[in-house]
Amino acid sequence: MNNRKIEILVGAFIAVGIAAILFLALKVANSGSMTSGETYQLLAKFDNIGGLKVRSPVKVGGVVVGRVSAIQLHPQEYIPVVTMDISVDYPNFPDTSTLSILTAGLLGEQFLGLEPGFMMEGIETLGDGDYIQDTKSALVLEELIGQFLFSQSDED
Repeated sequence: MNNRKIEILVGAFIAVGIAAILFLALKVANSGSMTSGETYQLLAKFDNIGGLKVRSPVKVGGVVVGRVSAIQLHPQEYIPVVTMDISVDYPNFPDTSTLSILTAGLLGEQFLGLEPGFMMEGIETLGDGDYIQDTKSALVLEELIGQFLFSQSDED
């Protein structure tokens, strides 16, 4: 009988452990979400998006202000168009803002870095559905290595 109690306690302990791990996994997966559920959309065209993915963060100075909601190919220009959901907590980005695809660390995940432009009289702010005009594409490591190797062989 004593052996049965130990088996029940071990089973309960394992069940609680699995539930705790599942809870932590769900919390970590949702930890980067924005505080408010309301968003507006901004769009941007890039020459090369590298390894950017849907749900990648949009950051201003390291603070997450939004997420990538869609990546599509423009039907006429055949270049990637990135759609971002930006929290309404951050409403007044100037039209002169720049957007870059950056990498966390040397080989880390890619994210969008939004740098607010200067705000002057007569400069519009970005609203729902507007395009960010000034974009900088991703640096692809393979292309950089190829350029380095070819530049070395040209010098020889």
